[in-house]
Amino acid sequence: MSAIEKVLIARDKDRPKITDYIDNLFTDFFEQKGDFLGKEDGSIYGGIARFHGRPVTVLGHRKGKTVEENMACNFGMPGPEGYRKALRIMKQAEKFNRPIITFVDTPGAYPGLEAEMYGQAQAIAANLAEMSALKVPVISIVTGEGSSGGALGIAVANKVYMLENAIYSVLSPEGFASILWHDSARRDEAAEVMKLTAKDLYGFGVIDGIISEADLMAAVDTKIKSALKELDKLSGQELADARYDKFRYFDEALLATENQKEMEVV
Repeated sequence: MSAIEKVLIARDKDRPKITDYIDNLFTDFFEQKGDFLGKEDGSIYGGIARFHGRPVTVLGHRKGKTVEENMACNFGMPGPEGYRKALRIMKQAEKFNRPIITFVDTPGAYPGLEAEMYGQAQAIAANLAEMSALKVPVISIVTGEGSSGGALGIAVANKVYMLENAIYSVLSPEGFASILWHDSARRDEAAEVMKLTAKDLYGFGVIDGIISEADLMAAVDTKIKSALKELDKLSGQELADARYDKFRYFDEALLATENQKEMEVV
């Protein structure tokens, strides 16, 4: 399939949502709400659960399944309250030594005036900094759309996986085309240029694996179990160091690429 076909599949309203993953993979789920500062943000859904009997913290973006749920969840676009809620839940997980499992599916953080007024950028930045230092295993799975800092705000993980038809990028193909060519209609071309598919990103080393959608829940279950088995061998500080090094590598690789381009121009 072409990149834009993958984009359309990733956005399909019938793809499994975070509630489906929680219902099928976890037991004894207890939802946690609020950021203790502002309001409840329905576009981030999370809490405490058991994974094969083991206490874990699970959270992710929530889009909803009906028009009414879509509206209540702001179509999976969190505001600052959502990211503060996610961070509160993750810090609690660290306190009680629970692994964190996140499910990423968002077109991006909400870009509205109110969100910016109440600290959208700061909330996402705080999550990036705090997640990089968490001393418990963190596993992230991109299940649909993974766009911009809105996705990364809950995806600074030791292991990052993508479903085979998911996408992960700095922004949408429409946004990319609008910025680069001033023509959002060129989204198909943009999708190819952006290299946003699971296959592309696995090849670049941005993600740690691709999950088949043939027997989806069983495949995700197996991937989480194997990741936890590997990460359980590391101490808390080793987990934090490995996570920091993982994302630092992307910065260094990007810098090396930019330097190489400058040399070629000269």
